[in-house]
Parts: sequence; structure tokens; C-alpha cells
Amino acid sequence: MKKIMKTLAEKFSRCVSPALLATILAAVISGVLLFVPPIHGYADNGDFYRAMLTNSIYRLPYDHTSTIDYVVNKFGIYQYFNENGMIAFSSQTIFIQIALFFNKLFYSTKFFDIRFLGVVYYVFYLGAIYMLTKAFVYPYRKVRSYVVSLIVVLVFADSSFTLYFNSFFAEPVMYISMMYGFAAIMLLAKGCYQKNWQMITLFFLSMVLLITDKSQNAPLALSFSAVAMGMMFLPNFKARRFAIMLGMFVLIGSGAFTYTAIKKEFNDVNQYQSFTHGVLMDTGDPSKKIEKQGIDEQFALLRAEDYYPKTYTTVKVENDSIQTKLLPNNGIGWTLKYYAHNPKQFGILMDLASQDIMITQVKAVGDYVPSSKKPSGQLRYFTTYSQFMGAFFPGKFAFVCLLIIGLIGCYSVGMYMDIRAGRPHGVMRFFLVFGLCTIVFFVPIIAIVGDGDADLAKHIFMTPVSLDLMFVLFISDVLHHRLWNTEDREEFLPDAK
Repeated sequence: MKKIMKTLAEKFSRCVSPALLATILAAVISGVLLFVPPIHGYADNGDFYRAMLTNSIYRLPYDHTSTIDYVVNKFGIYQYFNENGMIAFSSQTIFIQIALFFNKLFYSTKFFDIRFLGVVYYVFYLGAIYMLTKAFVYPYRKVRSYVVSLIVVLVFADSSFTLYFNSFFAEPVMYISMMYGFAAIMLLAKGCYQKNWQMITLFFLSMVLLITDKSQNAPLALSFSAVAMGMMFLPNFKARRFAIMLGMFVLIGSGAFTYTAIKKEFNDVNQYQSFTHGVLMDTGDPSKKIEKQGIDEQFALLRAEDYYPKTYTTVKVENDSIQTKLLPNNGIGWTLKYYAHNPKQFGILMDLASQDIMITQVKAVGDYVPSSKKPSGQLRYFTTYSQFMGAFFPGKFAFVCLLIIGLIGCYSVGMYMDIRAGRPHGVMRFFLVFGLCTIVFFVPIIAIVGDGDADLAKHIFMTPVSLDLMFVLFISDVLHHRLWNTEDREEFLPDAK
């Protein structure tokens, strides 16, 4: 019996690699969610118009479905002239335009079905799952490798992530690009391919797409530049290090471009909500504190107000006093100065952000189409991982800092061992982990300073994605016995794919 089981296992291993198994499972799980009626996705919280109007898509006037409660799958396409022009620059436009092309080719030139955008993301996503799993397990095909592939499916096929595909949110581009970039670095570190240029190009292309996807991603250019430094340690690569430096320059340039491309309207939104949902979120009376920093204490009445209020508001944002006395005076510099004078309040806000770090499902909107009759219903299909992490991940920023120190310390040992042994794997892996740790540390700070506690689940999206990648990497390294020693062991199979 043991021989039969061993023979079957070997045949299965030759026919179905861990990467292929993960891809098949993710395809089935996500495909059912996105494309089998009734479809699912994320409803509109008010952000869709940026991507829609930029790409000549509009909400149908006779569609009276609640945008925040239900997923709308049919939209109109401008036929003659789009007077709105480009609302905001984003690399997401590339994917929407691909979806529009196939929509017009196979469905309609007048109406747009959101599932075409879902299909575009879905195809790129499956490629990312394949490469990511291969990056975790290469060059092994043992039982432990298949265990890792199942963990990849559990974590990265979680519906809280894939629901984004049937929506106009920008997060799918960030999610998919991050997986490709991570996989490219790990495959380079393990010497998976004879030539390095393909993976180097994939890394820089993925990171440029991610950085230019949303204005808040601009600071991430520094983190990804730190990751790219690891490629300097590739063997026999001296003549090409200039290309790596050029790529890092492109990353920083794309970050600078993304930041300068922010329009005044969006800058006003961020400033207003960083004040009303951040500065004013004091358990005591914030009026005296803001007066000390040069802002009229009457503006304390705006506590917890949204830039786009759903109901009545204390003062309209268009009011002259807000436009002339508040917004011009409470920029990032003023906000940082305020928190420097009120560190306790800042610490409370950081703990608040930490409580939401692993809650990746957008709670403010519905996941169902109108026929389901479930207003603002939250899907539970294949959300085991996100629900578990959201419930049990410690909600303290101090824990996040300790976790970062632990991860960097752990992988610094592997870097030291590989430097002595002349191997690039541990060195590149360290720079990858270090870059991701800077994202985990700084993104919540940027979110609080830049937008307060408004829409935290979306604004700190890159933090849980980075943590998930590092968690699975750590598990994979422990199972394959290469946490501190990356030398290939007896389980090595030269035909691993």
C-alpha cells in the first residue's frame, strides 16, 4: 500500500506542481464568486466616479439601485464626448481600457458590464498566484510544498481581496502588482531562470504600476527602492548594476510624479478629513488644542464630518470660512506639528489603525447584487483567513513595531549566513522583508496623517498584503528548512516548476 501511495504521489507531483495546484484552486474559488450568478463584488462608496468618468463610463440615469448597498454590474459608455476628461491619473486606466475593448468587442458599445473588468483582473491574478506559489516553494515538490500551496490559496484567494475585482476600486492593481513584484524578487534570489532580465523587468514594471495606481502610494517608491537594492548582490551582475540603479531612479521618479499629479480637489478632501477624522478625534475637548496651533476653535464642531456627507453637515465644505481659513492652513506640515505637540492622541489613533490592519473586507458597502435583497450584506464565502486575522490580530501599534523588529532580526541572520557563503538568496530576501516592513510601519502613519481614520481598511490596504506575504514566506522557509540556511537540501528536484 505504501508503495502504491508513493507511486501515485510521484505521478501527481510530476503532473501537478504546487504552483499549478494553487492556481487551479484559486481559479475555481474566485471564479464562482465573481462570475457565477448572482455575482458578487464591492458596491460604490463614492470613489468609483474617479475611475469611471476618466474612462468615459457613467452610472445609468434610470438605475435607482442604492450605490452603497448593492453591486451594480451595468453602466453606460459615453458615445460622443466626455466633458469630464481625466479626473485623476492612475495606472488602473490601463486595465479598465482593456476591459472596455473586450466589452465593446463581445458585448456592447453602449453598455459596460463590470464582469469584463473582473475577467481582466482575474486573468492577471491567476498568473500572479502561479508565480507567487512557485516563488515560495521552488525548487521543491515535496508534501510540504503542497502544504504551502494550500496556504497560498487560503490567504491570497480570500474573498475580501478578490471581491475588489468586480468594482472600480483601485486596490486590485495594487494587490496583483504586489504579488508579481514579490514573486519576481524571490525567483531571482533562488536562481530559477538562467537569465535575470525577465524577472528584473517584471519587478520594476509591477512596482511602477502599483506606485502610479493611487496618489497615496507615492511614498512607497522608497520602500520598493530598498527592495531593489537586494538585486545588487546578484552574482556576475556587475556590468548591469547601472540598470538596477536606473530602475530605482524610475521608481522614485514615478512616486514624485504620482504625488505632484494630485489635483486640488483630492488634496482638499485629504486635508479636510485628516482634520475632522484625525486631529479632532480627541477624547477630550480639541478646540483649545487647535487654537494653540493657529486654527479657529470653532472648527472643532466639524468633528467626524466627511468631505462628502451622507446626511446634513454642520458647515458646507464650500463655505468661505472653510475654503479660506481652514484648508489653506492645515496641510501636512501643520498636522505633523499638531501630533508632535499631542503624542498621546497620535498614539491612540495609531492603535485605532492597528485594530483595522487585518480587517481587509470593506465593511461600509454591500457585496451583493440587488436580486439578493441583502442591503449592505457582508459575504462570508471563503473569508476564513481574513475573519480570523481580523478577530485575533493584536490591535496595538506597539505589537506591529515588535513584529517588524522580529522579522528583520530573523532574516538578518539569514543574510549574514549567505553573505559568508557567497549566496544571494538570503541577502535579497532580507532586503525584500526590510522593504515590506517599512510599508507595514509607515502606511498606517501616512493614512492617519493624510486622511485620519476615514476609510482605514482601504487606506492601509498595503499593510495587510505585506504582512500576509511575509507570514507565508516565513512559514515556507520554516517548512523547507531554509530560514537561516538557504542552501538546497536533499529534497531538491531539478525539474521543479
